[in-house]
Amino acid sequence: MERPVNGRVITNREGASEMIMQEALPGIKRFLKPVALKEHVLGLTVRCVAAFCLHWGRMSAVQAAGAVRSEPRHRAQICRFLGRRYLRKMRMVSVLQAEMLALESKKGRFLYLTDQTLCSQQGDKTQNTYSTGNRQRRPRKGVRYGKYKHARKRCHCFVMGLLITPSGMRIPFRQCYYTKEYCEQTGRVYRKQTELAADLIRELPVPDGADVVVLGDTAFDAEVIHQVCEERHYTWIVPMNPERVLAGPKPRPKVWSLAKELTAKQLKAIRLDPNQGAYVAMRRRSACRRGPQVKPRTYYAHKESRDVQSVGRVLLVFSTREKPTAGQQANVQKILLTNHRSLKAAEVVELYELRWQIELFFKELKSTLGFDQYRFRKFEQVEGWLEMALVTFLYLEWHRARQLKRSDLSKKEKERWRCQRTHGLCVAMRQEADRADLDYLAKAVQTKGGIRRLRRDLSEVTQREYRTAFLYLEWHRARQLKRSDL
Repeated sequence: MERPVNGRVITNREGASEMIMQEALPGIKRFLKPVALKEHVLGLTVRCVAAFCLHWGRMSAVQAAGAVRSEPRHRAQICRFLGRRYLRKMRMVSVLQAEMLALESKKGRFLYLTDQTLCSQQGDKTQNTYSTGNRQRRPRKGVRYGKYKHARKRCHCFVMGLLITPSGMRIPFRQCYYTKEYCEQTGRVYRKQTELAADLIRELPVPDGADVVVLGDTAFDAEVIHQVCEERHYTWIVPMNPERVLAGPKPRPKVWSLAKELTAKQLKAIRLDPNQGAYVAMRRRSACRRGPQVKPRTYYAHKESRDVQSVGRVLLVFSTREKPTAGQQANVQKILLTNHRSLKAAEVVELYELRWQIELFFKELKSTLGFDQYRFRKFEQVEGWLEMALVTFLYLEWHRARQLKRSDLSKKEKERWRCQRTHGLCVAMRQEADRADLDYLAKAVQTKGGIRRLRRDLSEVTQREYRTAFLYLEWHRARQLKRSDL
């Protein structure tokens, strides 16, 4: 598609990210119906979802403004929309999360994965940013090193949760981390990342009595996480903080001291095949990563029930990927803690291996949807950007679940939809949008009125600020037609 930019016409791939009609995305209005959006809010939301799904190159407000060809908007309108307070008051993501959980019909175990992700930002005027490390130069001899000035690289932090249902459906949750400085400016109460994660677990909208396993990394081996899991009767599995000690009188030995006493006979081999077991649907592996050619992983683990200081009676699982040698000390790589003492060591290791799904979720959110490619100074706009990114993710998961429930699809087609992740779902959305646009074009060219309507729609493809060259081409075309009539 050609566009005049800065006085010259360039050709780029952004034209492939646009669609002619709002209805080109399959079922988008049906998906957003429970939120009861006003017409103008619905139009802007559809533009953002279409841009996150179909964009080429860097994701931006410009991509969202021109996502619908027949009704382009200015990029500033998208920015204002993302910063509106009513967007946060609607709780759009919360309503859609409840609708997604209502689609789950399979009974079984829920997995809730919790972690935090960072988005790099640059500039002192960007709100709610902080530095993740000490970047201050050490003093050196001479003053020539002080001549250079660099903008400090800072970041935004988001505490995220990913709920995986028994059928493999993924539902994201989020809490934005506010720095102490930003809390003082806005009158908020400062909360740590672990406290935000505990709030997400406390408000998790799963059915009462559901079997939920909470998985986190070492940073979430915290007392608040353990307490909220006990309140809701959830199982938690986390890698142990290396500073933890055993319960008892002082001096208390560290839990890691137990690993030095393990022998090769105590560590049992655990063979995990990603193509088999009760959690195949939750892994959602593509066809190229399944089959007999994929080698299973082998772990060596040993479990013990011990009293740990400030935690209580827990199950410790010592695990390693290195095969232990008889007569030598085992090289334990990780110690997993869980409050479910009746679990087998193999099940604890297999469950914790599924924690990697939230890392894949972060990769899809940033690389595929382009969530981390924003450039806003106001953090309210960043929150709106995150809201639209999660709405897009939920829409893709909803469309996948809808396809799996179709009775007219073959077994092979259902298997293809079952293993699709975010990238594959975005490709499917692009194909569906192209098909809807082609049907619209075929119907429009059959009548003179349809041709006039199509010509009017195409005349509005270029955004208003870029229409100078386009109007010149239209004037030149009309002039040529007039000359041919003479």
